Amino acid sequence: MMHMTNPRDFGSWFLGLTGHPTCWPWQDQLGVGAACRDRLIRIPTGLGKTEGVLAAWSFHRVAHADDQWPRRLVWCLPMRVLVEQTDEVAKRLAARMPENQRPEVHVVMGGEDVGEWFIYPERPAIIIGTQDMLLSRALNRGYTSARARWPVEFGLLNHDALWVMDEVQLMDVGLATSAQLQAFRAQDRSRSLRPCYTWWMSATLQSEWLKSVDTAEHHAEWASNPCVVEPAQRTGGLWDVRKTLTVKTIEHDHTGEFAQRILTEHAAITAGDYGRITLVVCNTVDRACATFDALQDAGRVSSIELVHSRFRPAEREGWRERFLSRAACSRDTDRIIVATQVVEAGVDISAGCLVTELAPWPSLVQRFGRCARYGGSGQVVVVDRGRDDATAAPYLSEELESAWESLQTLGDVSIAGLESHEESLTPEALIKLYPFAPAHLLLRREFDELFDTTPDLTGADLDISRFIRSGDERDLYVFWIELEKSESPHAKRRPQRRELCAVPFLKARDWLCGEETKTNRKPKLRGGFRAWVWDWIEGEWVEANRASLLPGRFVCVAAACGGYRPERGFDPESRTAVPDVPLAAIPNDVEALDEADDRQDGENLSYNEWKTIACHSAEVANVVRDIANAVGLPDNLQDELRHILTLAGRWHDWGKSHPAFQGAMRSKGEVQRPNRPDLAKGPDEAWLRPRGTYRFPDDSDTRPAFRHELASALALFAVLETFAPQHPALLGPWSDAFAWMGHQATPRPTFSPPSPVIQEILDCSAEAFDLLVYLVASHHGKVRVALHAAPKDQEYRDRDGRGLPIRGVREGDQLPAIAMDHDGSLLPEISLTLEPAAIGLSTRTGASWRERCVGLLDRFGPAGLAYLESLLRAADVRASRLKSSDSALNREFGGRNDI
Repeated sequence: MMHMTNPRDFGSWFLGLTGHPTCWPWQDQLGVGAACRDRLIRIPTGLGKTEGVLAAWSFHRVAHADDQWPRRLVWCLPMRVLVEQTDEVAKRLAARMPENQRPEVHVVMGGEDVGEWFIYPERPAIIIGTQDMLLSRALNRGYTSARARWPVEFGLLNHDALWVMDEVQLMDVGLATSAQLQAFRAQDRSRSLRPCYTWWMSATLQSEWLKSVDTAEHHAEWASNPCVVEPAQRTGGLWDVRKTLTVKTIEHDHTGEFAQRILTEHAAITAGDYGRITLVVCNTVDRACATFDALQDAGRVSSIELVHSRFRPAEREGWRERFLSRAACSRDTDRIIVATQVVEAGVDISAGCLVTELAPWPSLVQRFGRCARYGGSGQVVVVDRGRDDATAAPYLSEELESAWESLQTLGDVSIAGLESHEESLTPEALIKLYPFAPAHLLLRREFDELFDTTPDLTGADLDISRFIRSGDERDLYVFWIELEKSESPHAKRRPQRRELCAVPFLKARDWLCGEETKTNRKPKLRGGFRAWVWDWIEGEWVEANRASLLPGRFVCVAAACGGYRPERGFDPESRTAVPDVPLAAIPNDVEALDEADDRQDGENLSYNEWKTIACHSAEVANVVRDIANAVGLPDNLQDELRHILTLAGRWHDWGKSHPAFQGAMRSKGEVQRPNRPDLAKGPDEAWLRPRGTYRFPDDSDTRPAFRHELASALALFAVLETFAPQHPALLGPWSDAFAWMGHQATPRPTFSPPSPVIQEILDCSAEAFDLLVYLVASHHGKVRVALHAAPKDQEYRDRDGRGLPIRGVREGDQLPAIAMDHDGSLLPEISLTLEPAAIGLSTRTGASWRERCVGLLDRFGPAGLAYLESLLRAADVRASRLKSSDSALNREFGGRNDI
C-alpha cells in the first residue's frame, strides 16, 4: 500500500506512484490544477507523458474522489503495441495506490476477455485501447463488441470519462473525430448528466489540427494554457543529447542496397552500456518484411527482429522481454530491429543508430525520439525511397516533399535541435510542415443518427469506418481454429484477445476471396478457403463472403487455410496450418453475458436458479438505486432520475410473464418447474432447446423472436390505458383533437382502485413515463428507437387475423395476473397492444414510440439517454448474478430454492 506524507500534496502522490523524487514542471502543472477541462499536452518524447497524466487523474479522482473529475480514464492510442505498453505502466502505477481506492485497468482490444468495466459505472477505472476499439464504441458501433452492448459502452464513454488521445500525430481522421465528439459534448453540456473531457497529447501536437466549423466555438478554450516545456526548463537530461543527421536516396525497389546501408551504419556504432542497437523504420509492412529477409540473408548480425502491427498478441507478448525494453539490452547486445510505424511512439528502446525511410515530418520527429533515448549521442539516417504518388504510399507525396525540404537545413535532430528549428519557422512554413486535412468529418446529424442501433432486416448498419481510419488501414480481426473439413465453428466459440490478428479488410477480401476485377467481383470465398463471420440475427457463425468482410468484424478462419506465420505475422501467401494459441478459461457468468449480448434472441442471463419476477425486479431496483446515488447525477435531476431508474428496475421484467417466455421453461428429469406464471429465471437444464425457442405452455403457439422487455414496455402502456386513459402520457394532450375528429373512446372494464405499485406509474408525468417505458424496453440493448418486425417475425403464420408479431409480441397478447410486490397483491390481467409502434398518433396510446424517443433525445441527448440505459443494464446484470433466496419460492418449496 502507498503511504503519503501529505494527501493534499501532488508531489508526494507522484513520488509514491512513480518512485521519482521530483516531477517535471509540466507534470506539476497538470496535477495541481483543481479543475478538469479539455486541454492540449505538447511534450517531447521521453519526458514522462504517461506517468504525468496517470498521476494527475488519479490524484484528483482516486486520492480525493473529486467528483468534478470523471471516473473513467479512457486512454486512446493509434496502435496495439502502444496499448500493451500503456497497460503495463497503468497497472504498475495502479498497484501502488491504496488497495481500497485502486482502479481496475481494462484493455479494450477485442475478444471475449476484455473485462467487465461497463457493469460498474460508479467505480473509477482506467480503460486503454486503440482508436479503432474506443472511437467505434464512442460512436455506438463498437468494433468486435457484442451488438447489444453498444449503447452501454456508448453512454459510459461519452459520460463521466476523461479521454486521453495519445500520439495524435498517428491518428489521422481519428483525431478529427475525437475533436468533433468533444465539440458535440460541449454542445450538450447543459443536458449532460456527467462531465466528459478530452486531453490531446503528442510531441508534435498542433492546435490547428483540432479546428473545424463545429469546434471553432471551443477551440480557443481548448488551446489556452497548454502543457509544454518552457524554454527555461530545456536543460539537462535528454535536452543535452545530440543526434547527427545524414540523408540518403535509395530507389524503393533496391531492397538489397537498403539492407547493405543498414549493415554499414550498424557496424559503425560504438557499443555502450546498452550494446549496439540499430532501429530500422519502414513505411509499410511489405517493405519491412522484405528488408528483414534481406538482412537475415546477409547473416552478419546476431539478432534481427521484425516488428509490425499484423502479429497476434500471443506473439507480441514476448517482444518486451526479448528486445523492446531497456531490460533487454546489455553491453553484449548486437541487434537490428526492423519495424513499421508501430515504434514511432511509446516504445522504450534507445537505438544507437536510427535508419528510417522518409516520412511526414510529425512521424519523423517521433522516430527520431527512438534514437539515444537513454542519453549519450546517436546517428540518424533518413533514406528517401521515392516521393512520387506511386512510391509515397501510405503517405501523400506533398507530405514527403515538405519533410525532405526541411531536413536539408538540419544537422542535428535531437529534442533541442528540433525545438530550435521549429521555433525559427514562419507560421506558413509550420503549417506546411504539419499539414492536416482529414478525408472525412463526422457531422452532428450523423452522430445523432448513430443512436439507434436497430439493424435493418438484413442485419446491416451504418458504416463508421471512415471516421476511425483513412484509406486501406481499416481492420477486421482474424482468428484461426482447427476444424475438420466438414466442420463449422461452434456457436459458443468466441475469440480471445491473444488470438486476434488485425488485417486490413481490403487485404482480407483479396486473401480469402481473390482479387476482384471489373468483370469478376469475386463475391465468394476462394476454392479451398473456409471462413465465417458472426450472424447476430441467427446467433451462429455463417460462411463469409466479400460483402461480409467489413472493418471491425471478427472473422474465423480454418487453421488449415494458412495466412499467418508466428515469426512473420499475417502472410496471405502462406499455406502452412496456423498454430493454435493457448487460451484462458472464461468465467461462466462472463461467457453468459457475452452470449446474451451477441444474439438477437439471447436470454442467457435468465439461466439461473429459479426466481420470480417480483424478487428479481426488487433486487434490480435496489441495485440501480445504489448506482444512481453513487454516480453523481446532477443535483436538479438526481431525485427524479433515481426514482425513474428505480421504477424501471421494478417493472423491467414484467413481460417475462408472457406465455411465450413462461413456456420456454419446463420440468425436465430431476428439474421440477414451480407451477406458477411469474418466473424470471430458471436453471439452464429447464430451458427448451435449441436456445431461443419460446413456446406457449400448452404448445399452441411459438414466438421465436420474442423479447420480454418489449412486452414489459407495452404492459406499462396498458396500465395507463386501463386505469387512466386521459393520462398526459397517453391521450390527455389529444382529447380535444380526438373529440373534434368524432372519435369515441372505447369503453374499458372497471377495475378496483389501483394498487400502490400501479399508482406509482400513474403518478408519473408525461416526460417521466416516456423515460420509464424507454428504459424498460431498451435495458437489453435489443429494443431501440425503431419498432419493427424481426426476420423471424416475418416467418410467423397469422392464423387468427391479429397480424404479425413485433419481436414476438402480437396484438392482443395477454399477461396474466401476477404478484409484483412483497405483500403479494396481484396485478390485473393485462392485454397488450402494438399501437405504439404505428406511425403517427394513436387513438389508444397517443404519441408513437418514435416520437417519444425523439422527445427523450431532445431532453437528454443521445449520450445522456444511453448513459441512463447503461445504469439500468449494469444493475440488471449484477442482480442477475446474485445467489439470493426468493421468499415466494421458499414458501412454495418449504424453504428450498434450488429445485
